[in-house]
Amino acid sequence: MRALCWVAADEVAVREVPDPELRNERDVIVRVRRSTTCGGDLPLLAGRDPLLRAGDVLGAEFLGEVVEVGPAVRRHRTGDRVVVGASVACGGCWYCRQGLHSCCDNGSAELASADPDWGRSDAGCFGRPPAAGGFAGGHAEYVRVPYADVGAFGVPDGVDDDRAVFAADAAPTGWLAAELGAVRAGDVVAIWGAGAVGQLTARAAVLRGAARVLVVDRHEERLRMAERHCGAEPLDYRRTDVAAELRDRSGGRGPDVCVVAVGAPPARSLVDRFGGHTADRPDALRESVHACRKGGVVVVLGATGAFVDAFPLGTVTDRRLTLHGVRRPDLRDVPMLLDRMARDELRTEHLATHRLPLEQAPHGYELFRDRTDGCVRAVFTP
Repeated sequence: MRALCWVAADEVAVREVPDPELRNERDVIVRVRRSTTCGGDLPLLAGRDPLLRAGDVLGAEFLGEVVEVGPAVRRHRTGDRVVVGASVACGGCWYCRQGLHSCCDNGSAELASADPDWGRSDAGCFGRPPAAGGFAGGHAEYVRVPYADVGAFGVPDGVDDDRAVFAADAAPTGWLAAELGAVRAGDVVAIWGAGAVGQLTARAAVLRGAARVLVVDRHEERLRMAERHCGAEPLDYRRTDVAAELRDRSGGRGPDVCVVAVGAPPARSLVDRFGGHTADRPDALRESVHACRKGGVVVVLGATGAFVDAFPLGTVTDRRLTLHGVRRPDLRDVPMLLDRMARDELRTEHLATHRLPLEQAPHGYELFRDRTDGCVRAVFTP
């Protein structure tokens, strides 16, 4: 079959790879109908993951049709249209029973070598190196889905593919950010980053009753999109004193909830590319901590790297802030989000700014990485 494979830093290619096969009784094989780029792909694309190998298949977010079913699978049948959560979780360990699927003890492909920085494993993930606990990704014609009864979800008939594919990761991440922030009626919420996850965090905050939702970014087309589709107030940090504006729009206190959804920064030099994976530029994180009201909540989303120095810990303690970190969402909210999509409360298809065949995926990743031509997400069809 054809699949998008990592080749080298800043180089991907569509190649022929072996068809996936059922390996365990809880597996299904899915024929992919849609897959999308995501911010967590950018460090991989730049070659920042030392465990990545040439030939690894990318793609964490995808949707498709079940074509083969393991004997222990109960929720799915051949022909079902399903969206697959980006996290691979067993459903039975202590963390899964608490609803913390992204912390699953058994979801990683190779537990012994997962998470080398800390010597601990979390859930597996599609489109990540097997040596880092990942599985072959969804930028392919077919995908093997482990623990399918836990991580694959039937798509309602009224929800089209371009909308439903964002229930794999971006929409659950945005909802989890609002949930961890305990967003409630009357709150002021500020979000740094107007990409897909930032916009869907804004929409989640609106659905949970926030009085004002402000999105900080510098890309005008993304800010307009967040305003038009998510009900957010745009703030262009190139033209605005963000800190002053946030105070002014929150009664002088600062936002109740601040969410950092800027993702991993693109490499700006060879030093960044080959040595910068151990330290991030936490500009948005620092700004969010200083902006948040006393007793407020700061939520940090996505793949932000391993270590960040010069973090304003004193501000966290002095202002009694609560700090949450989320790399990947849990799976429990996906059915609820699909229902909201079916009721037209949650619209996500506008995020698919570029629709391309799989053969043009390398070009799609260039658009996505460089944010050219107004690209928010590139969606591929095998």
